[in-house]
Amino acid sequence: MADNTTFQASAYTAQGTARDAVPLPTALFDGTVNMPVMHQAVKAYLANQRQGNASTKIRKYVTGGNQKPWKQKGTGRARQGSTRAPHWVGGGTVFGPIPRSYAQYVPRQVRALARKSALNARAREDAIVVIDRFDYDAPKTQRLQSLVERLGIHDQKVLILTDGAKPNVFLSGRNLPTVHVMPYGDVSTYHILWSDVVLIEAGAIGQTLEPVEERREERGEGRTAASAKAKSATTSKKAAPAKKAAAKKTTAKAAKKSTATAKKSAKRAPAKSAAKKKKGK
Repeated sequence: MADNTTFQASAYTAQGTARDAVPLPTALFDGTVNMPVMHQAVKAYLANQRQGNASTKIRKYVTGGNQKPWKQKGTGRARQGSTRAPHWVGGGTVFGPIPRSYAQYVPRQVRALARKSALNARAREDAIVVIDRFDYDAPKTQRLQSLVERLGIHDQKVLILTDGAKPNVFLSGRNLPTVHVMPYGDVSTYHILWSDVVLIEAGAIGQTLEPVEERREERGEGRTAASAKAKSATTSKKAAPAKKAAAKKTTAKAAKKSTATAKKSAKRAPAKSAAKKKKGK
């Protein structure tokens, strides 16, 4: 199934700044979606991941059972030749699994068609995003996490395809459970269909995008300052009611003390006057 349509993909910088839409190459994104070929490629990929280590022992490999458990006749029981026969507990296994290879071979052109179909399927869903350049001088998980969050795809499975092997980008996304980073040339049909959104570096599909100046807010510096201001405002708001409550408590305590002292002085005044009268008599 092929259409003569041209696909447009939204483009962003590595920090998440929006750019103009980029046309996808028509040689690859021509609308071809071949479902049977994709099924064959995914099935072969999953089969090739199997190790095939399941193993059981037949009766000749089980230890023991060399001696006849009892004599042939005269015991009244059924005749037995070994305690490692399949019908004995601890005996051998009949027709059990043995180590084998589950590898399936898919021709190169079929694999290429399946990969092309998977990319076109994602392009039909507008799930392909072009990133101008991944230029990480050191691994930084927070940097890649902020990009995913700014694109609004933090709750989706994201596949990042770089232009060649880039260890710093790979290490930045290795600790993110919903992000998988790999070179564009190594991508398989399974990985494309596994993801919900595919981020492709512009150089991998033959696009050259000019660098765009990043605003300070979009680099994260403005966001950190704003968050610091917000935190200080919230702490001041929380501290204001606490100060008011403390002031009320102190005033209440002072009022109680003043009333108590007034009562004491009122009680002492008649006693002193009575004592003076007695002395006068």
